[in-house]
Amino acid sequence: MLGSVPEFTLVNRDGRTIRRADLAGSAWIADFIFTRCPASCPIMTARLARLNGELPRGSEVRLVSFSVDPEHDTPEVLERYAQSFKAPARWLFLTGDGPQIYRLSREGFKLGVDASPQGNGAETAEPILHSTRFVLVDGEGRIRGYYDAFDAESMKRLVRDLAAISQ
Repeated sequence: MLGSVPEFTLVNRDGRTIRRADLAGSAWIADFIFTRCPASCPIMTARLARLNGELPRGSEVRLVSFSVDPEHDTPEVLERYAQSFKAPARWLFLTGDGPQIYRLSREGFKLGVDASPQGNGAETAEPILHSTRFVLVDGEGRIRGYYDAFDAESMKRLVRDLAAISQ
């Protein structure tokens, strides 16, 4: 156990209010993305979509993508983005209060995020720097592992660890 996810209240892509308590009882995989991201986010989302397709039929595992660009990523924008990846209803795309999301990333998940990265005078590839890790959370809201979304071995470990806590 690597920590606990703090309470949160955010809005899903379908307009429903989602709280941490709504995820209780089932394992879930979290990531932090934004829809205007030109580089890492589409790849991360595609990897989660592939993982979703590999989950056993009837699995109660949830996928939760938190937007680090809540001013742009309204529920409607997140819904279009989710549809472009054929995301099922069990995959939540959450937005809401920016300071709450940034606190949740930094203090709750212990993942870095920076909305105003300073480069060496050149434009950065991503206007919002954020972690590219997936986070495995158990049904009690405890963080059970961190996984590099761009590393094949890390993704295999995520699948094994998910199976171990979902039994």
